Amino acid sequence: MYRPLPLRTTSRRRGGISLAVLGALLASSLTLGLSPRAHAAEELLSQGRPATASSQEGEAYVAGATVDGDLSGTRWSSERRDGEWIQVDLGASRDLSRVVLTWEAAYGKNYELQASDNGSDWRTLKAVTGSDGGTDEIAVSGSGRYVRMQGVTRAGGYGYSLWEFQVYGGRGGDNPAPGGAVKVTGSRGSWQLTVAGQPYTIKGLTWGPPAADAPTYLPDVRSMGVNTLRTWGTDSSTKPLLDAAAAQGIKVINGFWLQPGGGPGAGGCVDYVTDTTYKNSMLDEFAQWVDTYKSHPATLMWNVGNESVLGLQNCYGGAGLEAQRDAYTSFVNDVAKKIHAIDPDHPVTSTDAWTGAWPYYKRNAPGLDLYAVNSYANLCKVRQDWIDGGYDKPYIITEGGPAGEWEVPDDVNGIPDEPTDVQKADGYTRAWGCVTGHAGVALGATLFHYGREHDFGGVWFNLVPDGLKRLSYYAVKKAYTGSAGGNTPPVITNMAVSPASAAPAGREFTVHADIRDPDGDPITSRIYLSGNYADGDKRLVEARWRSTGNGTFAVTAPAKLGVWKVYIQAEDGRGNAGIETESVRVVAPPVSGTNLALHRPATASSFQQSYGDCPCPAGNATDGDPVTRWASDWSDPQWIRVDLGVPRPIRTVQLVWDPAYAKSYEVQVSDDGTTWRQAYATTTGDGDVDTLDVVVTARHVRLQLTARGTGWGHSLHELGIYG
Repeated sequence: MYRPLPLRTTSRRRGGISLAVLGALLASSLTLGLSPRAHAAEELLSQGRPATASSQEGEAYVAGATVDGDLSGTRWSSERRDGEWIQVDLGASRDLSRVVLTWEAAYGKNYELQASDNGSDWRTLKAVTGSDGGTDEIAVSGSGRYVRMQGVTRAGGYGYSLWEFQVYGGRGGDNPAPGGAVKVTGSRGSWQLTVAGQPYTIKGLTWGPPAADAPTYLPDVRSMGVNTLRTWGTDSSTKPLLDAAAAQGIKVINGFWLQPGGGPGAGGCVDYVTDTTYKNSMLDEFAQWVDTYKSHPATLMWNVGNESVLGLQNCYGGAGLEAQRDAYTSFVNDVAKKIHAIDPDHPVTSTDAWTGAWPYYKRNAPGLDLYAVNSYANLCKVRQDWIDGGYDKPYIITEGGPAGEWEVPDDVNGIPDEPTDVQKADGYTRAWGCVTGHAGVALGATLFHYGREHDFGGVWFNLVPDGLKRLSYYAVKKAYTGSAGGNTPPVITNMAVSPASAAPAGREFTVHADIRDPDGDPITSRIYLSGNYADGDKRLVEARWRSTGNGTFAVTAPAKLGVWKVYIQAEDGRGNAGIETESVRVVAPPVSGTNLALHRPATASSFQQSYGDCPCPAGNATDGDPVTRWASDWSDPQWIRVDLGVPRPIRTVQLVWDPAYAKSYEVQVSDDGTTWRQAYATTTGDGDVDTLDVVVTARHVRLQLTARGTGWGHSLHELGIYG
């Protein structure tokens, strides 16, 4: 299970450096070679790039802390011996101009700056003797993809420790590392993926941002240890992503979309048995982009389709479904053969949402080089499914992570119970463990999802919603690099909503959680609401809320009835956030007094006999059940009336509308059921709940509904009459 890093200790004599001492160190820093300051063509090449070291003092002092841009908050520290080193991978060969080392109090007295093109063969750029710590700014010349500080002699009894390791240079040597042919090699049970003859394990993420934004975000992706991205579509807009990926030393699984992609609920039905026009069109389109990008150094492989074998169940059934699945996978084989004819140097796979699709590929798509599957809660079962199926090809996981909405039990309000941040992080850790546990068969994974959407789905799965790093982000980083890094997000536990199933619309309910930051950072909390289950709006909208102290918040319920998601988002001011969510059922606000209409006879101008949850007779509006409803025909005008038995004093009428509401209506009353008088009227009804002051005495109450607010009929869950 993933555990946040402990607070940094300061027990060692260098743990608390005063500003005065720090200033003195900076003032006495050694500037070697008197390098010129950065000029227009020079840039910082190292920030956000992968960094490794010969050793580290502890979990909190990783090599990556020296390329995170934090000059005084995070650092790398080696074990206590001479000869330790730290290096950064610039992703491609660069022209080098200077190196800036910002030492902590434990510094290197004698060391070398070295460069390498392959990470194995090193040449000395500069030998430094007699450094006195502080900041060493060193002019260098030459080029290289890797730059290393090779320690020779320490200044004291501690290790080497750097706040920041900065490498500057130009882009004259900006040719990406050669791509080389990508092959699936080996034999059953001992396969491996190779790039230019070298073993390659896919440590990947699915890619969410626009391709044009790739230069902005890919340095962060690379700092996580990611070497591969997966996309779902490939066209003219793909090139900026491929170019930026190549510059970072990242490969891309180029996807091709086929209908009905996306599995359950996906649209776009194609007849793969007879529709040769669609199939020929896709063959031509895919061939165009394979030819365009086959030589791009970022291309790793081609992936044809996404979850279509499963998705075909939305279009067909019975024997017809089986015929379509055979025809679809046969077409995938045609695509694979055409791709291989154009590009023999990159493998071809096809993704589906379940291993139950693999028998179709085994039978109909021998041209695939490997299989692929999207799997979340059941990812660790893929290995056994592969064994039981007797497959003779390796596979990759093309989506994976914590349990999805479709895999978790329902909560008290009958909606999927979303895992906590800690559970999600553990889901990624577990997923990667099961991939690496199937050595020689599972060739890696692109876990889901490097996305920035801050909405219902984004909070469930994105590692960086709204750019904020989650516990899951650090779990993936630890899986791929062996270390989560330094500062980590706030942790939220024991979230509870009260009342969870009866929050009155427009009134306050309570949210409580225990919120802590493992690093002791100040926390800023916010409360959001999503109407995904109430009205289909997946956005997160900040609620009206106020803190009442000790992790407790008073939140104003929305006016819209139904089940809402409530989110606590706790930010640490360092780009990290913890996000937890529970549901709340918003109900009609209570009305004091007795409901005179409860279980009284009700009649209506019409009611729907059968549609969806119907029959929906008039009596459903007076049965006291907030789930049942009366629904009229889809026309105007309509009416519904209640007989109270005898004349009764009335002061409030409450209308609990279904989404099919009345925009214009009157409340009418009568003593004899024949002669009616108006007690209330509106032409601006907006649905949800109308609580009306109607002070009158009458036996009969009628709603005269003159204009619908939607294209459906008029529909009420409850017609309450209080006196």
